Amino acid sequence: MTTLLIIAKAPVPGRVKTRLTPPWTPEQAAGLAEAALTDTLHAVLDCPAQRRILVLDGAVGAWLPPGFEVAAQSGGGLDERLAAAFALCTGPALLVGMDTPQITPALLAPALDGWDDCDAWFGPAYDGGFWALGLAEPRGDLIRGVPMSTPVTGAVQRKRLTDAGLTVRDLPPLRDVDTDADARLVAAEFPHTRFAAALGAAA
Repeated sequence: MTTLLIIAKAPVPGRVKTRLTPPWTPEQAAGLAEAALTDTLHAVLDCPAQRRILVLDGAVGAWLPPGFEVAAQSGGGLDERLAAAFALCTGPALLVGMDTPQITPALLAPALDGWDDCDAWFGPAYDGGFWALGLAEPRGDLIRGVPMSTPVTGAVQRKRLTDAGLTVRDLPPLRDVDTDADARLVAAEFPHTRFAAALGAAA
């Protein structure tokens, strides 16, 4: 079975979702981050998996449900931290972040047991990044050196996979919640999420 990884920051005011301030206060932004993380954790919890690992920058809070191992994020840039997260795994692994509260077990399902005809899964984000990365064989060299948080991050990462000779299959594109506009669009499209409820309460 596949290991599921979530890479995340603890939802502490002033440390998460800083691009939401303004219009939201740091406390409101942290509340939205906690809701997004909680949605993500519960989606992953409802998936069949060999292991579920939260790779966390910060301290665990009451928001963490049972069923997860917790590992501290490594140092270095995001590419190094993603590579280190995959190094925690043996066998197929799928990594997601905390910026897509709209993910569901059904959305992740193809990448959890669909390893017969591919070596990697890639979930592109509308901002040019990626929201999911799956590797049949976890290898940090497939990630290290990819420029992160740029409009071409996703394209460079996917090309890194294909240049290594991997067969890559794609998951549907999703919108990351980075800005207020992103938050409102995701909440409107997925009104039954904890994230949408938190946004409505904050507003």
